[in-house]
Amino acid sequence: MARKKAAPVADEPYDETIVDIDVAAEMETSFLEYAYSVIYSRALPDARDGLKPVHRRILYMMADMGLRPDRAHVKSSRVVGEVMGKLHPHGDGAIYDALVRLAQDFSMRLPLVDGHGNFGSLDDGPAAARYTEARLAAPSMAMTAGLDEDVVDFVPNYDNKLTQPEVLPSAIPNLLVNGASGIAVGMATNMPPHNLTEVVAAAQHLLANPEATLDDVMRFVPGPDLPSGGKIIGLDGVRDAYRTGRGSFRTRATARIEKVTARRQGIVVTELPYTVGPEKVIEKIADGVRNKKIQGVTNVQDLTDRAHGMRVVIEVKTGFDPEAVLEQLYRTTPLEDSFGINNVALVDGQPRPLGLLDLLQVWVDHRIDVVRRRSQYRLGKRRDRLHLVEGLLVAILDIDEVIQVIRSSDDAATARERLQSVFDLSEPQASYILDLQLRRLTKFSRMELESEKSQLEQEIAELEAILADEARLHGVVSDEMAEVAATYGTPRRTVLLDSAGGTAQSATAAPTRGKKAPALDLEIKDTPTRVLLSATGLLARTSGENADAPVERAGRRHAHDALRSDVATTARSEIGLVTSAGRLYKLSALELPALPSVDGPPSLSGGVPVSEMVSLEAGEQALAVVSLDEDAAPLALGTRHGVVKRVLPGDAPRNGDVWDVIGLKDGDAVVGAAPAADDDEVVFLASDASLLHFEASLVRPQGRAAAGMAGIRLGGGQHVVFFGVARAATRDLHTVVTVAGTAGALPGTGGGSVKVTPYELYPGKGRGTGGVRAHRFLKGEDEIVLAWVGEGPARAVGTGGQPVDLPEDNPRRDGSGVPLAGPAAAIG
Repeated sequence: MARKKAAPVADEPYDETIVDIDVAAEMETSFLEYAYSVIYSRALPDARDGLKPVHRRILYMMADMGLRPDRAHVKSSRVVGEVMGKLHPHGDGAIYDALVRLAQDFSMRLPLVDGHGNFGSLDDGPAAARYTEARLAAPSMAMTAGLDEDVVDFVPNYDNKLTQPEVLPSAIPNLLVNGASGIAVGMATNMPPHNLTEVVAAAQHLLANPEATLDDVMRFVPGPDLPSGGKIIGLDGVRDAYRTGRGSFRTRATARIEKVTARRQGIVVTELPYTVGPEKVIEKIADGVRNKKIQGVTNVQDLTDRAHGMRVVIEVKTGFDPEAVLEQLYRTTPLEDSFGINNVALVDGQPRPLGLLDLLQVWVDHRIDVVRRRSQYRLGKRRDRLHLVEGLLVAILDIDEVIQVIRSSDDAATARERLQSVFDLSEPQASYILDLQLRRLTKFSRMELESEKSQLEQEIAELEAILADEARLHGVVSDEMAEVAATYGTPRRTVLLDSAGGTAQSATAAPTRGKKAPALDLEIKDTPTRVLLSATGLLARTSGENADAPVERAGRRHAHDALRSDVATTARSEIGLVTSAGRLYKLSALELPALPSVDGPPSLSGGVPVSEMVSLEAGEQALAVVSLDEDAAPLALGTRHGVVKRVLPGDAPRNGDVWDVIGLKDGDAVVGAAPAADDDEVVFLASDASLLHFEASLVRPQGRAAAGMAGIRLGGGQHVVFFGVARAATRDLHTVVTVAGTAGALPGTGGGSVKVTPYELYPGKGRGTGGVRAHRFLKGEDEIVLAWVGEGPARAVGTGGQPVDLPEDNPRRDGSGVPLAGPAAAIG
C-alpha cells in the first residue's frame, strides 16, 4: 500500500490526511490507459483504410485545405501546423516525419503525398519542414473521395470543437498496397507493400466468390511487391503470413555481372532490398574487406543519379569468379536481407492478426458500406431536389397567380402559408418559390426544369435499384475497384522466386548449430576454356560447361553474330590476338567475359569489343585468336599482296604485351591468320575468284621480323580477299563461300551473288601459283568482295550481327552465285 499526504490549504493548519492507494491497481490502470492510447491512437493502422491516426489526419486536413494535385504546393510547415493545431496535438516533428513517409516513393508503393524538395533518401533524412512543400498525390483523391457524402462517421477532435473522419473512404486497398509498420505496447505490426492491380483483382474475385480460399486469391496476389524492386527468395514464409498473419521472407538485390573497365569485371547492383540504402551496403563491404571477411573486391562506387536510377558498381579482382563474389556478398552484406511479416491491424477497434483473406475481406466490406451509404445520401439529395423542382414547375405553370398571392401578402411568412394552401405545396417548396429569381421565369427555364426532373427521376430509380439489390451494389463496388486499378496501377517491380537454385539455398539456409556456413571458392580455377572472336569484333570465353563443346556449338549456332576464330586454352592462361597490321597482342583469358552456361549454344552478344581490350590503330582489325603455348602449331599468316608466312609460337619476346609477327611492305596488310601444322593446308582466295590451297609444310617457319614468301600469284590490280587454314582432321567438312559484287563496295553495304561450294571440289596447286576459279561473275559483278573457307555449315551476318541466309551447296566449283538475301558484312 502507498500513502498520499493531502495538500495543505493556505492559512490553515497542516492536516496530515493520508489516502491509501493500491499500488498494483494504480499501476495496472495507468499502464492500461497508456497502452490503450498507444495501440488505438498512435501505432496500429485501421484495417479499413490502412492508416494510423496521424496519417489519416494529415490526408484529411490537406483535402480540407484544398491541396489537390492540380493546385500549387504549399509549405510543409503550414500543413504540419494545421494538423497539429486542429486534429493532432502532438509534436510537429512526429507529424512532419509521418508526412515525409507518405511522400517517399522508396517507402510507399503508391505515395499519397506529392512532395517538392528534399524529402530524404534511404541514407539521409529530409530537409526541414520550412524548406519543403507538399500537396496531395493523385491516389489520395481516391482515398478521400466522398467525405462530404456521409460515407463514414465523423468523431470529435481532441477539444470537441471540430470533427474528423473516424476512417477514410479509401477506394484504394491502402493497407496491403503500402504496408505499415509500428511498435505498440505488447504488440507490433510490420506489413510489406503489394501491387495495387493484383490486390484489386483478388478483392474483385473475393467479392464475386465469398467462399474463395487462400489458394484462390494467391493466384492474383502471389507475393509482396516492394517499392525498391529486387527479388524475394522463397515463398513459404509468404504463404505462412498470408494464412496466419505471421511469416518472413528474404529479399535480395538485383545485380548483374558486367565489364566495368576494359580488363575487369564487376557486379552492378540496380535494385536493393526494401529499406536498404546504398551507403549501408558500401559501408558493410568496406568493413568486410578491412576485416578480410570479404575477398575479391577492389573498389565500390555509388553511381546512383536521377537520370539512371540505382547503380552501385562493385569491382572484382582479376582471377576471382564474380558469381562467387556476389554469393559471398549476399551472405555477408545487406545485399540480402530478411523481412518479418506481422499483420496486426485494428478491426472493429480491436487489434487482430490478419491473413490475406481477412485483409481483403475487411476492405471489401468497408467499400460495400461506403458505396451503400453514399448511394443512400445521393438518393436523399436527389429526392429533396426533385421535390423542389416539382414545386417550382407548379409555380411556373400559374406564375401570375403566384405573383398575385405573394404581392397581396403582408409578409414572407404569410406568403409562404398562402402558397402552401393555394397550390398544395410543402413548406420547403413554398420557401424555394419565394427565393426564386425573376430570370428563372423564362420559357427556357421551364424546359430546363422538366429535363432536370426527368434526369432526377432516372437517377433516383438507379439508386433505388442499387440499394434494393445486393448483387447490383456489389457490381458498383467492383467497377469502382477496376477503375482505381486502371488509373493508379503500375507493373510489378519485385521478382518472386520459389528459390534461387543451389546458390541461393546455400546462401539463405541457416548453418547447422555449431557449424559455419561452407566456404565459397572465390578464385576462378584454371579449367579448360575456349576463347572466341566474333565476326563483328567481340571477344569472350566459354564457361567450364561449354569449354569442350565443338566450335559450331560454342559460337556458331546462336541468335546473333558468327564465329571468326577460336582457340582452346585454360581460364588462367594467356592467348594472342593477331591484327591486320601484323601485330600480336597478349591477352589474359580471365579478363574476357565468360558466356553464361545455357542449354544450347552461348550467344556471342555477351562479349566485349576488341577496342576495349587493346588499343588498335586507325584501320587496324582483329583477325584471329591463337595459342601462345610453345608446343602449339606454327602460326600461319596471309597478306593482301599474296604473301604467306609461318612463325613458331615460341618465337616471342620475353617482355612486352604486343609484338610484330611479320614484316609487312608498304601498302600490305594481313588478311587472315590461324595455326597450321605441317599436314594442314593454307588457303588463299583472291578478288578475281582464284582459289589456291597447298600444304602448310611448303612454308618453312621464319622469325618474327621475316617478311614471308610468295603464297599466291595475283593478276594486275588483284588482291587477296581471304586467307585461312584447312585442318587435315576436318578437311572433308570444309565449305567455300564466295560473295561477288562491284569493286570498291564495302562489305555489308550492297547485294551481290553468293555461292556455297564443298571445299573438296577444288584441286590443290603449288605455292606461288594462280589457283583455280571459284566463282563465275554475273553481269555487273567484277570481283569477290567477301569470302570464307572453313568447317561448315557457314553463317553470314550483317553489320549488326543479324543473320543473313545462305543458299544450299552448289556442286559446280566455277558456277555463278544466287542473289544474296541481304547485305552481308562477315562470314564465319
